[in-house]
Amino acid sequence: MIFNPVSGQGDAEADLAFIQSSLEAAFDLAVYQTSPDCDANVLAAQSVEHGVDLVIVSGGDGTVNAAAEALVNSSIPLAIIPRGTANAVASAIGIPTDLEEACRVAINGEAQGIDTALCNNSPMVLLAGIGLEAAVVERASRDTKNRLGVLAYATAGIRQLRKMESFEATIETDEKVLTVQACAVTIANMAPPTSILAQGPATVSAEDGSLDVTIVSPEGVGSALAASYELFRSALSDEAAQRDGIGFFRSKQVTVKTEPPQKVVLDGEMFGETPVTVTCRPQSLNLVLPQQEAPPESEDLTGLPDLTVESFD
Repeated sequence: MIFNPVSGQGDAEADLAFIQSSLEAAFDLAVYQTSPDCDANVLAAQSVEHGVDLVIVSGGDGTVNAAAEALVNSSIPLAIIPRGTANAVASAIGIPTDLEEACRVAINGEAQGIDTALCNNSPMVLLAGIGLEAAVVERASRDTKNRLGVLAYATAGIRQLRKMESFEATIETDEKVLTVQACAVTIANMAPPTSILAQGPATVSAEDGSLDVTIVSPEGVGSALAASYELFRSALSDEAAQRDGIGFFRSKQVTVKTEPPQKVVLDGEMFGETPVTVTCRPQSLNLVLPQQEAPPESEDLTGLPDLTVESFD
């Protein structure tokens, strides 16, 4: 298990003790903690060299993503026990944020292949956000995230909408080239419902071998708020967005160039500026997911007596 002691807002020592006691009954567990000199990517790569059966990561999205990259295209599955601010990866794939339940998934879950991606040759698990999303993440300071948790992003988003600026984006795929005015372009491999700027198609799957691109092009602050609400509704209802100013499509590879250059956020961290090229890597990571419940078996009613239904006043 790779444990990041500085992730999240809880008591790291108490979390570690609880997780160890939960997992040691099921696994021959070795625990390694990240440090400034030894991050999750290094520890996961060492685990691959040692031929372990499973890597468990406990930390935030940055810790999960760093470990995941070392396990890409290996046969070793990755289990996640989320302890970060947003826990977007866990939320996107249905892993509970409660420590006891997450430990249960790590023990009893099923390994399943999911897609990852490369953004300018850097690993990507979740998404690349251009424009508004990058500005929101940049505004959400570490101090604010420590105090407010995931609400820090909502607060930063409201502030950023007040000075929203659009840009010209040229979006290239293998099939087409689009040029649009936009305030946000989001390229998602997978995304939780809270990443509303990725929710144009409603269902962002990490198992379909493609990327989901959402373009938001409102005409003002009021229109941007309405578009945000529509994307939020889309995420909750599993219905694709249906509003002027919101576009979306799927592709295996996407290149985005902008004028002027725009800041980019990659999996929750500031990444640089456009242009970016994102390429899907289908089924490249084995992830331990909650077991799917089998549909209930239909009861055999053969031989039961006929039932008479009466109406009552």
